[in-house]
Amino acid sequence: MNRWKPLAVLGTAQFLMVLDASVMNVSISQLVADFHTDVTTIQAVITLYTLVMAAFMLTGGRIGDMIGRRRVFVLGLFVYGIGSGLTALAPTVGVLALGWSVIEGLGAALVLPALAALVAGSYQGRDRAIAYGVIGGLAGAGIAVGPLLGGWVTTYLTWRLVFAGEVVLVVAILAVMRWIPAQPAPTERSGLDVLGAALSAAGLALVVLAVLQSGSWGWVQPRNPPFTVLGFAPTLFAIGLGAALLYAFCIHERHRERSGGTPLVSLDLFGNRPLRAGLVTLFNQNTVLLGLFFVIPLYLQVVQGLDAFQTGLRLLPVSVTMLAASMCGSLLLRFASTRTIVRLGLLVLLAATLWLITAIGPELKGGSFAGAMALLGIGLGMLASQLGNTVQSSVRAAERSEAGGLQYTAQNLGSSLGTALIGALLVGALAASVTTRIESDPRVSAAVAQETATHVAAGVSFVPADQVATALAARPDVPPQEAEAIVGHYQDAQIQGLKSAVLACTVITAGALLFTRHLPTTRQAPRPPD
Repeated sequence: MNRWKPLAVLGTAQFLMVLDASVMNVSISQLVADFHTDVTTIQAVITLYTLVMAAFMLTGGRIGDMIGRRRVFVLGLFVYGIGSGLTALAPTVGVLALGWSVIEGLGAALVLPALAALVAGSYQGRDRAIAYGVIGGLAGAGIAVGPLLGGWVTTYLTWRLVFAGEVVLVVAILAVMRWIPAQPAPTERSGLDVLGAALSAAGLALVVLAVLQSGSWGWVQPRNPPFTVLGFAPTLFAIGLGAALLYAFCIHERHRERSGGTPLVSLDLFGNRPLRAGLVTLFNQNTVLLGLFFVIPLYLQVVQGLDAFQTGLRLLPVSVTMLAASMCGSLLLRFASTRTIVRLGLLVLLAATLWLITAIGPELKGGSFAGAMALLGIGLGMLASQLGNTVQSSVRAAERSEAGGLQYTAQNLGSSLGTALIGALLVGALAASVTTRIESDPRVSAAVAQETATHVAAGVSFVPADQVATALAARPDVPPQEAEAIVGHYQDAQIQGLKSAVLACTVITAGALLFTRHLPTTRQAPRPPD
């Protein structure tokens, strides 16, 4: 059992890193009340956390190469613990943003690339495949358990206890760091590529920010942006500027390599086909995962009226089966290659999303919904059991921190795109469906239908049907029978929008199969005896 002690440390750290965002998402209402602010401000704080992590992940990986992965892992945990403590005591929303979004985000950007490299450095062969399976399963478990834990603590105690508990966990991890074996001393003594770090951070931050805000800014036609560019929404312009900065980053890195310097990340890594396939599949996996975890809570809370704790209970099957499937990844390698397992996992995920479409309805189909969630966890767990190991095993030991930075950058970009893209598709499908249904209903007068279409075009929100009914009841110019018809159509459009969003996840899953060609085709050799 001693050989699994490092995994206990690293797995706990992985769970801790992904717990925050899912906890905060179900605590938004309480945070608004505690800080006397609005939802937009709290959402901006959550967005900033993702931005900081995505922007500095490559830099965190490079620092690990410079000062040692074990050392930077400890440093990152220390920074993360400071941020958690400050967040737990935050008296204002500004301090909340500093402690959680900035300090914790920077800590996570140091911890995660080092964590990926430490797993590879601590295990070999089949043990490494098991370790990465557990790490991937715990990452998914953190996303799934977060709403349950956050919902319960926020509902019955206070959200601050979550962050106080994180400080305790950080102290516990630091106390047993000796369980992680000593790692090779860093051989690279060159300084940090500051210009490369700035270009990559700015480029990634702009792309992630634009994608995350696309739902409120609009993609082309402005919805509610802080400014416009030539009369258009700033989303595509921000993405273009971010892409230009990333292109400049690539040019700078090539120039730095040619001049004998050490780049922030070696672009030659992208010529590694197994690594590239692993990164793209990770990106697609997180796009689907976070897209679904945006849609499903909306269905459970807004349509079905469940509270945060009840929502977390409904998501529990995903967590259980994902962790179990992840831990079985090394066993599967005895019978099939990584490529076969990943493809099978994608097919299981495809079946789960199709099942989920049938389970979404006006009434919650408990058994069918739980079955779809359980199958979803199996598919995600099969992917998680292979992809981290694929990324780290496809590079040399000296490149593992760089690969870890790329791995978590791909995951964060996928998470951001999943939330933004699937959210935008959901709202778009809702708007199109409710407009079509109302305009074709003879019970609704032409004047009311036209006014409704105008309001929808200006921006429709995914809110409880009771809220729509209350707003219409306050309008004396809308007869009760027309109001009832509009509410009914809005409820039907909600279900249609949810199904459309899940269908988009199905399409992304199917498309991911096209990028698995260069995944490893050999089975992992069994672990030699101790």
